[in-house]
Amino acid sequence: MNKPKKTARLKNLLQSDQTEFILEAHNGLSAKIVEEAGFSGIWASGLALSAQHAVRDNNELSWTQVVNMLEFMSDATSIPILLDGDTGYGDFNNMRRLVRKLEQRDVAGVCIEDKLFPKTNSFIQGERQELEDVETFCGKIKAGKDAQSDDDFCIVARVEAFIAGWGLDEAIRRGEAYRQAGANAILIHSKMSQPDEILEFTREWDNRCPLVIVPTKYYSTPTEVFRQHRISLVIWANHLIRANIAAMQNTARTIHDSQSLVDVEGRVATVPEIFRLQGAEELLEAEKIYARSARPDASAIILAASRGRGLDELTLSRPKVMIPVAGKTVLRRQVDKFKAQGINDITVVGGYHSEAIDEQGVKVAVNDDWESSDELVSLSCAVESVADDTVLIYGDLLFRSYILNTLMDWDAELLVVVDSSPLDEAQGNKNDLAYCSAPDDRAMYQQKVTLAQVSSARDWGGRKPDGRWIGMLRASGAGKAQLLDSLDQLRAEDGFAGLAVPDLLNRLVRNGHKPQVQYISGHWMDINNLNDLQRAGDFAHHNDS
Repeated sequence: MNKPKKTARLKNLLQSDQTEFILEAHNGLSAKIVEEAGFSGIWASGLALSAQHAVRDNNELSWTQVVNMLEFMSDATSIPILLDGDTGYGDFNNMRRLVRKLEQRDVAGVCIEDKLFPKTNSFIQGERQELEDVETFCGKIKAGKDAQSDDDFCIVARVEAFIAGWGLDEAIRRGEAYRQAGANAILIHSKMSQPDEILEFTREWDNRCPLVIVPTKYYSTPTEVFRQHRISLVIWANHLIRANIAAMQNTARTIHDSQSLVDVEGRVATVPEIFRLQGAEELLEAEKIYARSARPDASAIILAASRGRGLDELTLSRPKVMIPVAGKTVLRRQVDKFKAQGINDITVVGGYHSEAIDEQGVKVAVNDDWESSDELVSLSCAVESVADDTVLIYGDLLFRSYILNTLMDWDAELLVVVDSSPLDEAQGNKNDLAYCSAPDDRAMYQQKVTLAQVSSARDWGGRKPDGRWIGMLRASGAGKAQLLDSLDQLRAEDGFAGLAVPDLLNRLVRNGHKPQVQYISGHWMDINNLNDLQRAGDFAHHNDS
């Protein structure tokens, strides 16, 4: 069954036996957001439409520019749009043409106000603004009604008598004249912080025709008051543009002050969310290529076989990787980050209580000898999951998304992530100290540094460590074969069961395949004990992006 026309739906809102609500939008994107929020209609605000172009709300934006934007808004949504049409953009003839152009773009109605063209915003010295002659304004209404081809197209007449300081009698006189001229509804406007004059008008008006209000100034009035006074339609008139401005100002300052995107990524909408809101089929396909299918030959292996020493009763019936941190398990946090990078082939190597591992979106390989073996045995259990582009990480690792983003964007056959910030004696594993070909030069992006050794020694070869390997390795291209060959060599040697990933890294170095180093400075942590777990909650809340 076909939905009613947008014009009929707007008329139904105005004539509803209950108070209805519509929200401001100023472009196609915000209009779609209004509809998705559940509103039954959209207010195309003149103030907001002007503001997004950084011009004044004084008809500096031409009516043709307004109509062009409305076309995008109408195309993006299925709910009716009521245009804030200022004074009709001129005389009765401009009004006739405006109505025809709005109907062509499936806009459901227009609200015009009884001030002189070019208009000035009602909240800027409203008492000094001149009002249109009543007879002239009624002519505009009649011209608009005669010009419409759809009987359900609505014209709302906005009374500015209170704004101009003319009082109740003049407001009632004008409202009644506009009703008799054919207006579908009357919008009574006020700039007072209390709704007294609006409510006085409603009592005197006595529901002669639908009544519309814009409670921007008297916003604290309980909505029930509007219902009791039989207000037909409430317009929340400018709040999306104001929210937009505040968010952009905050984001711009943060990027400027930090000279980095690290503190805003994850706190702003994702690129895929923009694609979704745009709704274009080709952009949805682009999303699949960019975020889902761009890495068809990529995989991730998460080493998660251990119980986790020092976590006591938290791991009685589950491995460490399944401990929740700020409402989401460590494993799910890792999986979500891989999925966001288009890595869908994810293998978790379990051991201790492997049956408790959440298998949604992952494959599970099991190291049955987890109690008597170390990390390389676990890796061997997932060797078939090593793809042409594979990321290997520890299962207790929390990290900011940009670390993985950069890891996947870097052009290197073997790449390890090393934290160059000062070592904290009070936290974490101290066995993965990284010695590199050069220290971190933070002024140089993607500097060419290679790994020389991973060791627990604080002094290796007469030098201090350059940082700490965080437990993240990528092998791609020729790096896949190099990693597998080195693993096979170690597997053939005595003591293999006791070897860990750092031993594999050192063998790669010995074989002449030195991994490149991606330096970072903080923004990650591992969970080894209860103290770490307490810190993990704060980390997740402040670094979950």
